[in-house]
Amino acid sequence: MDAQIIWTIVCGLAIAVGATGVIVPVLPGSLLIGVSLLVWALVLGSPLGWIVFSIAVLFVAAGMVSSAVLTGRVMKQRAIPGRSVVIGLVLGVVGFFVIPVVGLLVGFAVGLFLSEFARQKEFRPAVTSSVAALKATGLGILVEFGFASLAAGTWAAGVLIHFLNR
Repeated sequence: MDAQIIWTIVCGLAIAVGATGVIVPVLPGSLLIGVSLLVWALVLGSPLGWIVFSIAVLFVAAGMVSSAVLTGRVMKQRAIPGRSVVIGLVLGVVGFFVIPVVGLLVGFAVGLFLSEFARQKEFRPAVTSSVAALKATGLGILVEFGFASLAAGTWAAGVLIHFLNR
């Protein structure tokens, strides 16, 4: 088997893991996609590889920035401190290992709520701000996944063009 084929398969698997990592934050996400694209461009060593890398990395960067801006804007509007999100993430990781399949989401939601409840000292406002933070996080993940998918699609088109023209 040709080295380019092997590296293309490895990079494709890494891109798939990266796309999954956008949704499941325990896995590496957009950064893994970017690194995979760079490795593929280096292995190819052709203008096509660098063009695909440039376009796809723009998608990856746009997804990461969009996610951060969308999520950050809602958090700032609702005055939800970063501490609440960090506590949610920590409990999400714990939940990932304690409750199979849904533990990450449950742990994040519980951690976020507990932090907001400790901060606000009232149930209803804590629920309201936690739900707003969950919606914002979900929207950020969805947008970043969309851009990650565009990057993966750009790479797939580049793979087809490269191997069909060999």
